[in-house]
Amino acid sequence: MRVVGVYDIGALGLVVGLASCGLEQAEPVADPAAADDGETEGEDESGAMPAEDPLPEGHARVRHTFGVTNLQPLEETQPCIQWSLDNDEPIYINRVTLTNHGGFHHSNWFVVPDSYAEGPDGFFKCSDRGFTEIEAALTGTVLTAQSTQSRFETMQLPDGVVVKAPPNHKIIAGGHLLNLANDEYETELKMELEIIHPREVEVVTAPFRLTYVDLDIPAFSEARFYGECSMDSLYKAQSGTEDFDLTLYYVLPHYHYLGNYFDLSILGGPRDGESVFRLDGFNADSNGAALDPPLTMTGAEGFSFTCGYNNWRDKSIGWGIGDQEMCVMLGLADSRVLMDASVLNGSAVGNEDGILMNSGRCDAIGLPKNPAQTPPTQEEIDGELYVPPSADIEMPSPNTCRDIGPETASFAESRLSRIRDTLFVSTCQFSSCHSGANSIGGLDLAAEDLHTELLSHEMQLTNTTMKLVEPGDPDNSYLYRVLAQCDPMGDGSEPHMPLNSPELVHPKMAAMVRGWIANGALDD
Repeated sequence: MRVVGVYDIGALGLVVGLASCGLEQAEPVADPAAADDGETEGEDESGAMPAEDPLPEGHARVRHTFGVTNLQPLEETQPCIQWSLDNDEPIYINRVTLTNHGGFHHSNWFVVPDSYAEGPDGFFKCSDRGFTEIEAALTGTVLTAQSTQSRFETMQLPDGVVVKAPPNHKIIAGGHLLNLANDEYETELKMELEIIHPREVEVVTAPFRLTYVDLDIPAFSEARFYGECSMDSLYKAQSGTEDFDLTLYYVLPHYHYLGNYFDLSILGGPRDGESVFRLDGFNADSNGAALDPPLTMTGAEGFSFTCGYNNWRDKSIGWGIGDQEMCVMLGLADSRVLMDASVLNGSAVGNEDGILMNSGRCDAIGLPKNPAQTPPTQEEIDGELYVPPSADIEMPSPNTCRDIGPETASFAESRLSRIRDTLFVSTCQFSSCHSGANSIGGLDLAAEDLHTELLSHEMQLTNTTMKLVEPGDPDNSYLYRVLAQCDPMGDGSEPHMPLNSPELVHPKMAAMVRGWIANGALDD
């Protein structure tokens, strides 16, 4: 929504009891071959898939599945991921949709020539083919990025604004997969591109990036890191123009589960200090947004940005993967130069309302735009829409959600300890939504006495008088209903789990919760 010039997409899921990121990431599957028990998600009562919304004339969908990936218990890996487009002609991408069934912590996606990092499609070790993200951005361009732990990510650019894939290009990503469950975990990643006719293309975007590297977040504290990135002089020198004529169309911030704040503001000029994009909280949602209207930087000096964190843990956190943090922003812009700015050395500057404040100035570099990233030719504009090969697969959408039937079999014995080790511990603690003093809705699923926490929890921030767990009666237990029903209350008042996914948890996981409650919700 628009709030006094600020695009504020914060706290979308932080106001509804369980309905945040706490139970939303991993649904480990012990027996993948039996994954179809219960109702088939995405089908109506006749067994047919719901009809898709038609695309406008001059648009087409191109789809791909990267196949099923199996993660071992507690496995963390950083593979590269590839899809060869087999495109004989350029395509112009206006919308990108990424879906996965959990386990994909983050991924950065690029469009590169087929000759770069040559090898078969699928997953591979990045170093085996010499892949680096900065080289991929320079050899081709940036396509999109996945928000932290997002299951359903959509990058929708404004009309006429595109990412270009020149002929004989492919899509490649640096991925980060994380299975915090104490069981094997099966997941599938799919991608859809919506391409538009060349005659509709107005802007071929170029990427830029802002990063605050010097993170030091003390234990049991909140901290914010503010960077000032002056870019106009560098931009003018690199582009040979007299104006800082960069126009920003899309913004995507990236931090991990301790992140609770991001702001992008204008630096210098008549709009100095004006916030243009803000994100509050962590919700494992798709957190990128197109700016409407787009932001033209003529007359400004550059950007300032802030990342905020609430470190409820008992150790200091720095920059890194795993349980460490990051502060990065991807932008897509109409720009003559690829801009990359980083705060490599910051310093503490004080304390505001209990929040430790840090700041630093960016070191910025300007890189040449890939010469293949050009507007459509007149021949393309006059021709037919070219559509490369596409996989015949279904993509999840909000209307594909289907309830999980009570007859669905559990993948494992229905015991509380099993539920904790596979569903609660792996997702809720990591997502920081139901862990410790800051637990959403007051529900601490990392509590030492988990059984008492579940059975005595007083529901908050919900519209139901139903108990969280009613021993012997799963259908009247809020915990089970939000996992197994698309509309838990039947009136649209409460979202299902996972909150930011068009689909429910794996049926066998919901069935394990049902079985535990039906058997008396014992402390086992």
